[in-house]
Amino acid sequence: MAGCQLVGNSVFYGTERRNCHCQLVKFSGVPLFYPLLNVPLTNISASLSNEGPPDGYRKNVGICLVNPSKKIFTASRIYIPNTWQMPQGGANKGEDLRKAAMRELREETGVTSAEFLAEAPYWLTYDFPIKVKDKLNRRWGTNYKGQAQKWFLFKFTGNEEEINLLGDGSEKPEFKEWSWRLPEQVVELAVDFKKPVYEQVLKVFSPYFSSDADKEQCLTKNERNGGKIHKQTTKRSSTKNKPNGGKKIHKQTKRCSTSLQG
Repeated sequence: MAGCQLVGNSVFYGTERRNCHCQLVKFSGVPLFYPLLNVPLTNISASLSNEGPPDGYRKNVGICLVNPSKKIFTASRIYIPNTWQMPQGGANKGEDLRKAAMRELREETGVTSAEFLAEAPYWLTYDFPIKVKDKLNRRWGTNYKGQAQKWFLFKFTGNEEEINLLGDGSEKPEFKEWSWRLPEQVVELAVDFKKPVYEQVLKVFSPYFSSDADKEQCLTKNERNGGKIHKQTTKRSSTKNKPNGGKKIHKQTKRCSTSLQG
């Protein structure tokens, strides 16, 4: 499938140009294109749909949350080792999708201080691997092939103390650690079957990320190694520096069961 990217208010599919109706609010001084460096295209394709989620796929929203340094919030799942992702979750029937994205962000990260920036102009779908599909469909009592996602870009406007992976208490926690990452790191650390969707999402939202030159100037040693990792405690607490490569760490002392792929 041909790749797409956002240029002005148009989305390009290969050589075909279509009008894009997404809402854009640019960061000041940010260039119009951010190439994803050193991220090979995967062999799995992300399906695009402008007309709505296709049949057989669970309606879902994805949240790309960026901080003032233009880095992206990612979190690692509790029971799936070495798996990092952006927040996401199912949308209820009839629920406004932007409100669903804010709800999922609050439920999974505790974040309420977020400014809407943009909405992807189309739905993106991915198929579950067989074992994941069987497990989730048994749990949900459904027969979904995968998930159809509408992605939203938000700017984090609060303090990091607001981030709490126990969420707002309405749902079981899904994550144990979080970090701010560069776009190519977000793709690199994602589970394989989500990589094509992440590649498309970050291409669409690329006008909001910093240039290569800015990125190289701003990178610290920890950020080149993947950024600071924060581990969730059972309650909000002050951060203490621990002798672990200069990384800022919060220890997780209580975990709860969670669904496999929210």
